[in-house]
Amino acid sequence: MKETGFETDEASRQIFLVVAFRVLRSVSAGMITLAFPYLVLGELHYSAFRLGLIYTAATIATAGMGLFFGFLADVGGRKAALISVSILLPLSSLIVLLSTGLPALFAAAVLGGYSATGALAGGGVGGSAMPIQSALVADLTSGRKRTVYFAVIAFLGSIAAAFGSLLVRLMTLKLVFISATAISAVSVLTALPLGRIGPRGNPRVLKSRVVIEKFTITGLLNGFSQGLVMPFLVPFFVIVYRLPMRQMASYAFISGIIGSFSLLLAPWLDRQVGFVKSITVTRGIGAALTALLPLVRVLPVSVAVYLLIPALRVTALPVQQKAMSEMVAPEELGRAFGINQITRLAASSGGTALAGYLLATPLLPLPFFMYGGIMAANVYLYRRFFKS
Repeated sequence: MKETGFETDEASRQIFLVVAFRVLRSVSAGMITLAFPYLVLGELHYSAFRLGLIYTAATIATAGMGLFFGFLADVGGRKAALISVSILLPLSSLIVLLSTGLPALFAAAVLGGYSATGALAGGGVGGSAMPIQSALVADLTSGRKRTVYFAVIAFLGSIAAAFGSLLVRLMTLKLVFISATAISAVSVLTALPLGRIGPRGNPRVLKSRVVIEKFTITGLLNGFSQGLVMPFLVPFFVIVYRLPMRQMASYAFISGIIGSFSLLLAPWLDRQVGFVKSITVTRGIGAALTALLPLVRVLPVSVAVYLLIPALRVTALPVQQKAMSEMVAPEELGRAFGINQITRLAASSGGTALAGYLLATPLLPLPFFMYGGIMAANVYLYRRFFKS
């Protein structure tokens, strides 16, 4: 086959389909990420604690589905797994359109993964598809170029999510969920032409167990800290500063753009300092800024910190994905990414439930302080496990 900028013409076509899938879902996810807390807190007048419970249920469900579909991707094929999981996001936003009762909101959040567990660049809404997408990119690329592909695909998805959040400024809440349903439904169609990709794994064998365990431990701490703060960055400004949705949409858009372009630094970081130092620098600075956020009650300063926090969390993500894809056997990548996600999100659900309670009390700053301390411990473990 003719060589291109990708591995082959066929790989180029497959990568294009993965990109289209990611971009369309990201537009929908960006809209839902911003609109959902305004629907729950503003229009329906539920408490931050109930929002936290919804996020917790969604996080647990996303973790379980990520592992299930990651296992299916290894033993049953990437394409079948991707098509199956892609249907859940448009179904979830359709449920919100049909009913805004509390049971319906829980059902929609569980199916669509409305866990808000990270920056838009990190997956967030619809995250149960992320292990399969990561495995597909690893299957279709190799070497140092793999970091570039992880970074560029995450960049494009993040830009799309940022524009999705900006579109919310022009819509009513009902129109947001109508649009999210339509756009995510189109994304399902992009998965249909995918060919057979990746080796089939043995469901009873896991040769990369030791490496996966190390990523699992760091993922657990990463997830718990993430759950403490990330789902509540938008609600923080709703509660503390009473910002209207249109204004917050603009800040979310700018934050998404900054996070998107920060991903393009990943290949440079990988070449210059490697996996461990990339994690240490970016997430270490992010931990310090997050701990400062509730202390400085000056809106311009708080907004500046908000704009930087998601970017610092995701800058080294492509480097981490590339490192995992090189340390794990190819036929076990779906399970490796799935196990990492279930651990991270299960821990995140505990952090989300705790923070949802604390944000409704005078202890509102505590989750932000805890985040800083836990991330410092996590950086230490990355250095201990992977420095060599």
